[in-house]
Amino acid sequence: MSSRKPAASKGKTVTVKDATFGLLRAWGIKKVFGNPGSTELPFLSDWPDDIDYVLGLQEASVVGMADGYALATRNAGFVNLHSAAGVGNALGNIYNAYRNQTPMVITAGQQARSIMPLQAFLYAERASEFPRPYVKFAVEPARAEDVPAAIARAYYVAMQPPCGPTFVSVPIDDWAHATQPLDARQVSREIGPDAAAMQALAAALGEAKRPALVVGPAVDRAEAVDLMVKVAEKTKATVWASPFSARCSFPERHPQFAGFLHAAPGQLSDALREHDLVVVVGAPVFTFHVEGHAAIFDGATTIFQITDDPDAAAMTPTGHSIVATMKPALSALLELLPETKRAAPAGRILPPAPAAGDPIPAEYALHALSAAMGPHDALVEEVPSHRPLMQKAMPMRGQDSFYTMASGGLGYSLPAAVGMALGRSTGRTVCLIGDGSAMYSIQALWTAAQRKLPLTVVVMNNSGYGAMRSFSQVMQVRNVPGLDLPGIDFVKLAEGMGCDAVRVTKSAELADAYKRGLSATGASLIEVMVDSAVPLLYTQKG
Repeated sequence: MSSRKPAASKGKTVTVKDATFGLLRAWGIKKVFGNPGSTELPFLSDWPDDIDYVLGLQEASVVGMADGYALATRNAGFVNLHSAAGVGNALGNIYNAYRNQTPMVITAGQQARSIMPLQAFLYAERASEFPRPYVKFAVEPARAEDVPAAIARAYYVAMQPPCGPTFVSVPIDDWAHATQPLDARQVSREIGPDAAAMQALAAALGEAKRPALVVGPAVDRAEAVDLMVKVAEKTKATVWASPFSARCSFPERHPQFAGFLHAAPGQLSDALREHDLVVVVGAPVFTFHVEGHAAIFDGATTIFQITDDPDAAAMTPTGHSIVATMKPALSALLELLPETKRAAPAGRILPPAPAAGDPIPAEYALHALSAAMGPHDALVEEVPSHRPLMQKAMPMRGQDSFYTMASGGLGYSLPAAVGMALGRSTGRTVCLIGDGSAMYSIQALWTAAQRKLPLTVVVMNNSGYGAMRSFSQVMQVRNVPGLDLPGIDFVKLAEGMGCDAVRVTKSAELADAYKRGLSATGASLIEVMVDSAVPLLYTQKG
């Protein structure tokens, strides 16, 4: 956090609004994301030139943009929403931000204090309870003069690991109220590990015959991927990505990288069966999506966990958990690790390049996209039915290369990619998204087009909810309605909002379309008509 402080002196008074802007400047907040409503107008009046107001066309898009921007800048996204229904519109992406552990401060308008007892139009009843439990802190201050302190607390809580969104409801007449200016504070964010626990982990790694490291999103969030690689190389352990990891926390072409763990208990247990020690770093133990027997918990495998989330440590069913942030924990582990005579394990072997075909095979489209992307581009993904193919065809480079939602809540990645493009200083942002997913927050394209952002949206159009088609096969259910999505023209939608757009129906057209989209000045969209067939996401094994 910046050490700059707003000008403050004893006895001086400022408006609540000015005190709040002073704090934002001290924290390095350069953008506020919003969709305005009547209860926000006093906050928005005479907007300062040094803070950029980023307009989104719906509240869910606004929160998604702030999420992506926060991930890119590693500072809290600041969001201003309309009261009641506006917060309701945003709840899906508030939930996503919570699961992503994205630092975010959400303020929402509220009706004037004088008419609250009358339950006025657009009054938010029990406003602070509405976004719970998916915010770390929520309050509607009892007094107008307490609003800056409430926002300050919300910021510090949002930035503390595990990070997450916070919420402050502000009555419309509070912003003009007089209050004391508030100085920004320094609040440390790193948590050191317990020394004895780290020694026990290092000893276990030294004694293990076939150890595995399971890496999760907290490693990438902490900018600790290089440290993670050093630990892996010193231990000569096999490296797996945790189920549904929302970040890339290990280079996926590294010779020790074995692949991605399934979110099915049986499949995950099978993958880890040969390991006598499993160390989970920066992830839960484990994230499952379907039921089944988790043999990994039967006692044959020793499990350690390093996590910055005390709740994740508390819910772990077996093994030893160490609560710490990633950099101090991995640094300590690296120093404690003994040299090993174990042979380095063989990682996964990437498949050969997929063959072209018509209709376009999804794997071929993904492979071609990977080949077309630049070395500093980042991928924001929301293609649930194609994720296994993406993991094979598009190996990620490591730190700050890949993002998705940790929750499974659709409507996240398109606005998040817009925010990412606003926050990143190098490379292009590529949003890889399904046709069903894209329609949840399609209006985010308008913001990208208006701002001429370096963003390319690739819509994998298989004319339906592919993941649901897959699940219906796994669950052996038939004649399910609502899975087909014919007749959506993404080129016209994108062009109508000001984006360059092209549709691809043949494999031979892909290379030129990707080249055009990735080199466009401003936002672009590529609609790729892929084969409607989808792979099974899970086996039926218990």
